[in-house]
Amino acid sequence: MAQLIDEYFVKHLSLPWDEAVRLHKEYYQNYGLAIEGLVRHHQIDPIEYNAVVDDALPLEGIIVPRPELKQLLEDIDRSKVKLWLFTNAYINHAKRVIKLLEVEEYFDGITYCDYSTIPLTCKPDPKMYAKAMKDAGVEKYEDCYFVDDSYINCKKAQELGWTTAHLVEDGVNPPRTPACKYQIRHLEELRSCFPQFFKPGAEHSG
Repeated sequence: MAQLIDEYFVKHLSLPWDEAVRLHKEYYQNYGLAIEGLVRHHQIDPIEYNAVVDDALPLEGIIVPRPELKQLLEDIDRSKVKLWLFTNAYINHAKRVIKLLEVEEYFDGITYCDYSTIPLTCKPDPKMYAKAMKDAGVEKYEDCYFVDDSYINCKKAQELGWTTAHLVEDGVNPPRTPACKYQIRHLEELRSCFPQFFKPGAEHSG
């Protein structure tokens, strides 16, 4: 995806490659989403961007069902917790990914970045977290448990009072200063972080 975004910057902003890569990184760090910088500073149409970038990704064959992910979700006691997807992607891309992963049945809903509404609101904007809580029917910040692979998203969630786990995947250097209370390498570690939400006997079975 990063390459498609960089190519978009080159083509639509008429930038040399190195400057496109730099600006993409700057917007992601400042706003949590490259498209927000494009909309704010260059009046780019986010729906057109989504069609050219997110919807153009050849995800089939790259994103495939993962038995261990399905088992992890299956082991969560949904009488104790509501599973809610929270993404900066547009709804088309989000639904495409969860369909390819074959995990739609495990989630009660989704909060996404609405590219059709300007100005865009996305993580780590506090209004986006408030929107997710409203969508999911949660009133108290302390009742929210959050997992994300973005440092700035996790840092903001922790500041707001959500109990947060930062997923730092293999091959990614861990931050010098942790973003939040928990830092994990694999989703299976959620069994240890949040054992209270797993079915009896499944807390450490990963």
